[in-house]
Amino acid sequence: MSVSRSELLRWQFELTWSLFEYHLERLEPGDFLWEPASPCWTVRLGADGQWVPDWAETEPDPVPVPTIGWLSWHIGWWWGTAIDHARGRTPRERTEVTWPGDGEAAVAWLRGFREEWLAVLDRLTDADLDAVAPFPWQGDPGHTVAHMIGWVNSELMKNVAEIGQLRLLRAASRG
Repeated sequence: MSVSRSELLRWQFELTWSLFEYHLERLEPGDFLWEPASPCWTVRLGADGQWVPDWAETEPDPVPVPTIGWLSWHIGWWWGTAIDHARGRTPRERTEVTWPGDGEAAVAWLRGFREEWLAVLDRLTDADLDAVAPFPWQGDPGHTVAHMIGWVNSELMKNVAEIGQLRLLRAASRG
């Protein structure tokens, strides 16, 4: 049986998403802003009522441990940017991406990205997969749209593992 590249990339994404759903279904409201260590990056309610992520242009040393809220914002930022590029839209700026503000809304927001990504994947042809990727390598001719999709799958898997580990640590710390 032969599997096309697009089928393989879609399968890899769906596998990653199924692991994410395992954790999304079990997240509790208190999980999102639980700070497991110091230093910690989280999302904070700004004076304007918008949730603002902690951020530094140069990564600090030591790297702050993120909260699930921060990780979910981060997924929304990079994945939304990848979707914008894949659809030929002007990508959103990091500062334009705000966290929805609570667990239920964040989970719905992330599931919305899944639906948008599936729409991107559904329209791709083999020729599209061979085109130069506009993101995250800024048009490097050595990286194709297939590479970008593989990167999204890998980045999502990494963030899913981080969220899952934080969820498990919080549950264990409560006894």
